[in-house]
Amino acid sequence: MHHRKPRTPKSSTTAVRLGAVVTAGLAITAATTTARATPNRTGFAHQVAIAVDTALSHADRTHVNQSDSSFAIHEYGPTIAVTANNRATAVSAGCSLNNPCRSVALSYQIVTTAGRNARLINATDISRSVNEHCPACETVSAAYQFVVATPRQFSLSRQARSELNGINRQVDALRASRLPIDQITHHADELARQVKAILDREAARAPRTSGTTDPLANFAPTVTMHRHIR
Repeated sequence: MHHRKPRTPKSSTTAVRLGAVVTAGLAITAATTTARATPNRTGFAHQVAIAVDTALSHADRTHVNQSDSSFAIHEYGPTIAVTANNRATAVSAGCSLNNPCRSVALSYQIVTTAGRNARLINATDISRSVNEHCPACETVSAAYQFVVATPRQFSLSRQARSELNGINRQVDALRASRLPIDQITHHADELARQVKAILDREAARAPRTSGTTDPLANFAPTVTMHRHIR
């Protein structure tokens, strides 16, 4: 049984209008809020991008075997500020020793951003596993976050998207499998390494800057992976 169907990678995220500074009081939800741009008095666009992705699984006596996964791609161009939040939470509660619970949550988030502020992204990657009065239960959560920062805007290639779609299907199959928990984490790590390799390849072909007067001349594309497993 599943809490909800995992999201498939989006081809791109679409900019919408903001007109206000994003504050720390925003509620964390499973939805994604994307970049918003509003021209200021000088005619320049101030852009703020927010990406929030969550996998949540809750197993109990009624729903003994539960799993959830999320796999999302967010592509942003030059922005003033980017906040990315990725969370995986797995809970097992109140199951008996004779009929223990099993709860698995896997979340993969990919964020691309560009420009002079690209390396200033506010990224949070958290996983949480909880056994509540469930001593024999199996519970695991794994959150993987990939941040691609480039001097100039670029888009993932068709080949990369095809490969990432294939990994998404494997993540979905893995979280619903009956493999032992240690094997699930091992395979989840391997899939994360594959995602990182694809993004490294894509970042290497991103447009570069040139000329000593360009403030981004020394900005080499980077791919940062955050991993959190509980």
